[in-house]
Amino acid sequence: MSIQIHASAAVTPSADKYIMSDDLRNAVEVAIALQQPLLLTGEPGTGKTRLAFKVAADLAQQKGAFVFHDKPLIFNTKTTSAARDLFYTYDALAHFQAANIQRSNAQAAATADFIELQALGKAIAATHPSGIDASRLPTDLGKEPHSSVVLIDEIDKAPRDFPNDILSEIEQYEFQIKELDNYTIRKGDTQRVVVIMTSNSEKNLPDAFLRRCVFYHIPFPDKDQLLAIAKSQLGDATRYTDELLLQLIDKFRDIRQQAVRKPPATAELVAWLRILEMRDIMHRKADEQQSYLRDHLSVLVKTREDMEAVRGVFGI
Repeated sequence: MSIQIHASAAVTPSADKYIMSDDLRNAVEVAIALQQPLLLTGEPGTGKTRLAFKVAADLAQQKGAFVFHDKPLIFNTKTTSAARDLFYTYDALAHFQAANIQRSNAQAAATADFIELQALGKAIAATHPSGIDASRLPTDLGKEPHSSVVLIDEIDKAPRDFPNDILSEIEQYEFQIKELDNYTIRKGDTQRVVVIMTSNSEKNLPDAFLRRCVFYHIPFPDKDQLLAIAKSQLGDATRYTDELLLQLIDKFRDIRQQAVRKPPATAELVAWLRILEMRDIMHRKADEQQSYLRDHLSVLVKTREDMEAVRGVFGI
């Protein structure tokens, strides 16, 4: 068997191809107007994370007082994340090693050299970079203030204390750096910080935290929405006809209904359609098409239980 590698354009969909429903757009606008974080839930693969890229790109194109970057600043939450990590990190080990090396030169290792601003901390600082004392905390933020979209991805992964520990900071948009004698960095008045958080609802978030958020649940798209998403993500150069796309979407929906552990998500549908297009399925005979659909089930089905459950969809 020979394995062929094909060049594929736009494997990572761009923000302009993201389809935002009216309800979701309204939730985004409300969060921005109230200057509150937007908390998103929904099945994995329904576009929660990618929304931040769409919002950042859209805000960057708008003319006005707020100057946004066209990409979000991202914080990937881990099970070990602490509240401080969202704002800055301090490399104590490197500082200790540098201090020992420099001791012979009678030079003190500056604490600020081992502090690095992270997603939300960088966004807050960037709204008023001239307000930061460079002698205490050198940064590479430039001189001009600007706004940012911050993505806090999968916040429900963090320890339960994490959301409670950032209540004040995320409401006031300010934080302190303990290692610099609690040096405080505050958001400037002329720019904005837009925070988007995602959750897979793996565990409940504290009520006090939820009260400070605008909430939206992204429902799974219906058939017409799936067709629109597929056509948008595949691009104008796609060789699929609407008729064949609808047939494949019907198969996909059947698989979702049969799956018992992990129903495939929208992102997996798009990946499935891409690989089938690369295999030129639209020019295959009916029996060959059925064979190709079976052969590429691994893109959609990720557990043994689900593979056994969906066999009937393809008459296996």
